[in-house]
Amino acid sequence: MGSGGRTVGRKLAEKLGVKFFDKWLINELKKGYDLTTEEVERVKGGNGDWWRQLLNVAVAIGQNMGDMSYVPHDPNDEYHLVTTSEMFRAETEILSGIAADTSCVVAGRSGFYVFRQHPNHLSILIQASMPFRVARIMRKQNLSEAEACEVIKKVDKMRENYVKKYTGTSRYDSRNYDLVISADGKTEDQIVDLILEYIG
Repeated sequence: MGSGGRTVGRKLAEKLGVKFFDKWLINELKKGYDLTTEEVERVKGGNGDWWRQLLNVAVAIGQNMGDMSYVPHDPNDEYHLVTTSEMFRAETEILSGIAADTSCVVAGRSGFYVFRQHPNHLSILIQASMPFRVARIMRKQNLSEAEACEVIKKVDKMRENYVKKYTGTSRYDSRNYDLVISADGKTEDQIVDLILEYIG
């Protein structure tokens, strides 16, 4: 959080001409379609056009969302609620179905694990120093330094617990990624250019 990964992902998707997915968007799709694992399995066995309909909805939601960033302020906020194994499996099925249908960029969502056996995936970790992250969150969310630090610590802990619980590994383990980039001293556009150069 605060390294700019989501914004880099969105800009990268725009440059590549592909769709972009993140936590907020996947949750909206799950809510909008009332998707459970069983429902996803049923859909997968049915008409393939459903995935395209879902993708069209995703594009519309993403356009309406713009460049909003989700930062929790209330510890009881849904961001902190524990994801059930059922929800994780449903989300994995959704992402796998989308990736099977189209090229895309996915921010977070344990993508390094979800897509680990996909034949054409690239996993990237964008990290940054704490001062860089705090300054960015302060600027983007109009928070004090203390508030920004607290938010980052909470979200870091939540994300690490989530990844360990459902993937059995750490999100900080560089072996899970093809490319690791430090955001320090770089703009989001420069990071996008680095990724495009790597893709070559």
